[in-house]
Amino acid sequence: MGHDMKIPAAIGAAFLGLVVSMPQAGSAGRAGDAAQAGQQAGESREVTALPPVGFVQFCARNPADCRPASRHTALVPMSGERWRAVYRVNSYVNARIVPMSDSEIYGEAEHWAYPEAAGDCEDYVLMKKRYLERLGFARSSLLITVVLDERNEGHAVLTLRTDEGDFILDNRRNEIRPSAELGYTFLKRQSERDPKKWVALDEGGTGAAPRVLASGLD
Repeated sequence: MGHDMKIPAAIGAAFLGLVVSMPQAGSAGRAGDAAQAGQQAGESREVTALPPVGFVQFCARNPADCRPASRHTALVPMSGERWRAVYRVNSYVNARIVPMSDSEIYGEAEHWAYPEAAGDCEDYVLMKKRYLERLGFARSSLLITVVLDERNEGHAVLTLRTDEGDFILDNRRNEIRPSAELGYTFLKRQSERDPKKWVALDEGGTGAAPRVLASGLD
């Protein structure tokens, strides 16, 4: 689909004030430099993983949305304004989109797209990622992530990498939680350096043992 979505005026005005007042992710000073140094040290331990087929096809249709934003990665310095923006985006998208499978919408087993009114888990993620990028969050801090849920079924969420840790935006809840509190098994996510590349994760969402996802994403 790849339509250029606009944040409706009802929340757009509120977001505009946040965009003006929020510091950019790349201006974190010493804390950001330290986080970046630690992150770069961790990058050498990355284990590559195959990206989801639906994601590969999405990038073929939307190449501009899969380009690296910059050569540098940094953890997002959070503030009250930034947290409010994240909560608003997460709850707004969760309320706006009706959950529906790809087979119901497109007649395909897997089809990643920006949703119009309905979509499945990865479509929620794509929409949240786009909104937050437009609010000034670095692309390298917003990582599409594949997990196994409590039922051992495939699920997609959005990882927000911050100077306070990794937090998860999930279409199943409006609450933003640290990755360790969800009870998910983290399988793989986008690389911070190149969104078209994916890295394997351990169960805590930070390590490196490759895992196989047998089922599709809900």
